[in-house]
Amino acid sequence: MTAASLSLKAALSQVGADVDRRLDTFLTIPNDPRADLYRAMRHAAIGGGKRLRPLLVFATARLFAVDRDCAGRVATAIECIHVYSLIHDDLPAMDDDDMRRGKPTVHKAFDEATAILAGDCLHALAFEILADPATHPDPFVRSELVLDLARSAGPSGMAGGQAMDLEAEKSTFDLPTVTRLQAMKTGALIACSVEAGAILGKVPPEGRVGLRGYARDMGLAFQIADDILDVEGDEAAVGKKLGKDEGAGKETFLSLLGLDRARAQARMLVDQAIQHLQHFGPEADLLRDIARFTLERDR
Repeated sequence: MTAASLSLKAALSQVGADVDRRLDTFLTIPNDPRADLYRAMRHAAIGGGKRLRPLLVFATARLFAVDRDCAGRVATAIECIHVYSLIHDDLPAMDDDDMRRGKPTVHKAFDEATAILAGDCLHALAFEILADPATHPDPFVRSELVLDLARSAGPSGMAGGQAMDLEAEKSTFDLPTVTRLQAMKTGALIACSVEAGAILGKVPPEGRVGLRGYARDMGLAFQIADDILDVEGDEAAVGKKLGKDEGAGKETFLSLLGLDRARAQARMLVDQAIQHLQHFGPEADLLRDIARFTLERDR
């Protein structure tokens, strides 16, 4: 294992522990009839997962010397949105999955109604965290964080991509359409994580162009790697059932490009992502390592 890989592994572990600690505080189980709802939220949100999106928030915030507690709160909010999307995506009405992050999905561990409400509550909690003055003293920063996350999670972002993904089971999509689908379903929240660090650093929109390019290319490389894992990965390592896209007849980067071209495209996108960071020095090395990690991960 390279020094960069060890550094990234340590960073992921540290960020995962930070986010879990915050979620443990936010999701204290009450002594009333809502207890199972909170248990369901904790089941989905605490422990497991790559914590890639929170790490991107911390890594970008570090470029601009942002207070770590502020970055941690924003990272936790974005992870709440990610986890809510996984809970709902696993429901019988959508992907109908039994396993997530190596344990039963929320609707299997509890029931469908509790799973829906757990997702709803994590969605609401994300915006509660961002709007709280504890996240940042500047209300303009907080409002921009809220706006960007709402856009990234809604019909022009993640949820819109999920709708396209459902339609993909009934339609034949070409490469530009699959690229757009994945840029919304997966890429939007990744881009939001990078953007959030810059917003916390009060970087004006015109100063974020390189970071947006990095997030766009890294997000697509991440999804291509995901498509490859769906075919070649180990279910125990990935923590969920594999091969479902092929079984549902969905077009993916892998089905459209073939394995060799898909791998080459992912490598090219990672190289482009790193090139977008050329104006930063060693302080951006963690972002560079994250981009390279997209090609090396096994889950």
